[in-house]
Amino acid sequence: MRRTCQVTQRGLPVLSTSTVATPTVPSKVPRIRLSTLAAPHYVAEVDLFSRSWAALRAAVDDLSDEDFARPSGCTGWLVRDLVCHLVIDAQDVLITLATPSGREPTRDAVTYWEVSDTPPTGEDPLDALTVRLAAAYEEPHLLKFHLDDVGSAAGRAALLADPASRVSTRDEVFTVADFLSVYVLEWTLHHLDLIAHLPDPEQPPAEGLARSRELLERIAGSAFPASFHDLDALLVGTGRRAPTEAERADLGELAAKLPLYLG
Repeated sequence: MRRTCQVTQRGLPVLSTSTVATPTVPSKVPRIRLSTLAAPHYVAEVDLFSRSWAALRAAVDDLSDEDFARPSGCTGWLVRDLVCHLVIDAQDVLITLATPSGREPTRDAVTYWEVSDTPPTGEDPLDALTVRLAAAYEEPHLLKFHLDDVGSAAGRAALLADPASRVSTRDEVFTVADFLSVYVLEWTLHHLDLIAHLPDPEQPPAEGLARSRELLERIAGSAFPASFHDLDALLVGTGRRAPTEAERADLGELAAKLPLYLG
């Protein structure tokens, strides 16, 4: 991940289904097991992942064609560019959950993130690539269809994966449970980016906002004041809006650490 309007760039939208050669599969590979666990903490994480992702996809489905040409909360991206990025995100979920690892975890839901003090400019080559990919769809309904198709599959894959299994992405290893937690924050922030300039938008689920705030506080190493609602903590904490004078006073020493640009 490389910008506050993150995230992963492992997958690219698949615009065709041309036949490719079947790769040779090693005789011994780690397996992703179907989940037979019912641990409450994991059920909660899967539920948050599913609710956050479903709400974001529903928000995209409700967009008018005109909405796709509006600016998003991501610097340099229109709404259509952000939706294209969500297709890439969904592919990342699918690819990662299908990339088992036999190694011990190297990161978790907090240490996954790379934090920068430099805001994104929209000039990164990968950002520009996303813009070109989004333009290639031409019609908003095609982009909606692709997100629904790949996004539904990503949601099903998350429900089937064993939380104790280890998966690999970006040369790092995570438990499935931690990887899904990463995407609770990802989906929630991108939901806010999607609706940043829309009239009468539907906010992300309250439980997703609360969990995302908790993760952001752990990344920051400090809790936001109780006077901050979850939404305000996320917007101010990630640089999506500047704090008011009263908020800055409430933040105290934490104000010097903010904003956190996550990538």
